[in-house]
Amino acid sequence: MDGKNAVLVGNSLQISTDAISKIAKCAAMEIDGVMDIACGGNKTVRGILERVSIQQPVEVEVKDGTVRLTMHVMVAFGCKVPNVAAKVQENVKNAIQNMTGVTVSQVNVIVAGIAVKQPEV
Repeated sequence: MDGKNAVLVGNSLQISTDAISKIAKCAAMEIDGVMDIACGGNKTVRGILERVSIQQPVEVEVKDGTVRLTMHVMVAFGCKVPNVAAKVQENVKNAIQNMTGVTVSQVNVIVAGIAVKQPEV
């Protein structure tokens, strides 16, 4: 694991940015109103194909031992988007800091779209 894709905790523990990304995804999905973690809001076939290879649903940047995240979420129709986004920011930051001991400097939430809840059968 190289230093660009990991955070050093203490003298020997390295936590990969993929692990931090997974924690962020799980923490975001715990919030009522979050339907999915998405790559973006462009619905064209060309846009989808371009995003598949270049844009991740959760981007993790490590700088000076702290983490900065940008994540794209799909919010349920009818939810108050600012409230959902604020709860995602708080839950993601707390989950990463509690589970890894890594300081999270920023959690950027991009609402990629609005999803309609499917009726339960």
